[in-house]
Amino acid sequence: MIPSAFDYARPSTVEEAVRTLAEAGEDAKVLAGGQSLLPVLRMRLAAPTMIVDLGRVPELRGVREDGDNLVIGAMTTHYDVARDHLVQDHASLIARATETVADPQVRHRGTFGGSLAHADPAGDLPAVALALGAVMVVEGPSGRREIPAADFFVDYFTTSLAPDELLVAVVIPKHTGWLSHYEKFNRVAQAWSIVAVGVSLQVSGGTIAGARVGLTNMASVPVRAVAVEHALIGQSPGADVLRAAAEHAAEGTSPGTDGNGDAEYRSQLARVLTGRALAIAVGG
Repeated sequence: MIPSAFDYARPSTVEEAVRTLAEAGEDAKVLAGGQSLLPVLRMRLAAPTMIVDLGRVPELRGVREDGDNLVIGAMTTHYDVARDHLVQDHASLIARATETVADPQVRHRGTFGGSLAHADPAGDLPAVALALGAVMVVEGPSGRREIPAADFFVDYFTTSLAPDELLVAVVIPKHTGWLSHYEKFNRVAQAWSIVAVGVSLQVSGGTIAGARVGLTNMASVPVRAVAVEHALIGQSPGADVLRAAAEHAAEGTSPGTDGNGDAEYRSQLARVLTGRALAIAVGG
């Protein structure tokens, strides 16, 4: 199917992009990697009057250190994020989750910020960004502001971004030396996750000193498995402890029902996958 007609702009700076977006009004759409937007346009599930293409804004790409944080540009591709040594060293859960996104073609074209701004609850990156305490840096006509991940995701495919704001960067607190794993379950390779779990553990002196667990597709927004985290902290990372903690994975969630499974099935998957992710992270 052919998309509806729209105007097209390709700014070269963030300021130009924000100005173009503000002038276009609420019917404008931002094009990052295009892996989610282009299929929607082709099926005419969206009919924007303006497409603002961020592909030529170099300041939106790259990964850098900023004290105790990493700053990932919103237009950095999944491929570059997963292979960046700073991400691998200081936010390994981000690297592990990004490696599982779709297929090589999507990872080379899709972007870190585009995935987060799309806010698909079945997407792999929102849950791990939430688990690691990410902060979204957005820019609009009134300047820049920072939105914690816990406040950024509002509902299915909905964020707290205003229509005239852009996600320009994501700040990730360093989790240097933390053990991590991302475990997902899908019916076929490269499909969206039915349920997925990201875990990041800080083990010191044989004791779990820190725990972050994020759940994918267990609500209309990504969720942290806080009960699992509380059950882990202060404990030794033995098999019995990990299994017992994983039993709390579905607490506080509200999984949906669709053709891939009902809420009870997803709750059981969350418990199984959390146990598996914890065991793999601790084991190596």
